[in-house]
Amino acid sequence: MSELPGPQGQTGADQNFEYKVGPFDKLIVDVMGIQDLADRRVTVDGSGNISLPIAGVVQVSGLSLGEAADRITQQLRAGYVRNPQVAVNLEQSVSNFVTVDGEVAEPGNYPILPGMTLMRAVAAARGATEFARLREVVIHREVNGRQMIALYDLAAVRRGAYADPVLYPNDIVVVGDSPGRRLFQQIVSVSPLFVSPLVAVLDKKN
Repeated sequence: MSELPGPQGQTGADQNFEYKVGPFDKLIVDVMGIQDLADRRVTVDGSGNISLPIAGVVQVSGLSLGEAADRITQQLRAGYVRNPQVAVNLEQSVSNFVTVDGEVAEPGNYPILPGMTLMRAVAAARGATEFARLREVVIHREVNGRQMIALYDLAAVRRGAYADPVLYPNDIVVVGDSPGRRLFQQIVSVSPLFVSPLVAVLDKKN
């Protein structure tokens, strides 16, 4: 297997991540020509619903943004709105996130949006630390109920040697540690004032 499949086993060009709305996500709903629904900010409640003028309570959890717009359109039509033009955009994601751990400046959970990739996730975590081993970056993912992992060379991805992998909700990214660089830093910190060059050999894979 040459690539890590998506959560449903999709590979190659089929790995298109479509964001699904979840509880407590913040959305912006815009309906052309209706003042009360112009750039209206709403929060999805714990049951997966939003409440809008005319449309009433709308179930949006588990829908893509486009599907949520279609659902709102249907309910506006039921409220006698002619040909409503509805757009739904994501303002803040709470329910979908990726975990970035290991040798990054700020490990933690980060909202995942369409187009989130390995490089962007590491950048969201304020980048790799000085002790990071960029050739050993692991992505953990559940694929069709099975836990799978894939090893990536982030330095090669940055150079464009191969594609920046797409991430999905609940992925875990772990940036490896370079013991060689860490040891060198420790030597420097405890050594007295240098009167000659300090030379150390680091393994190339560090």
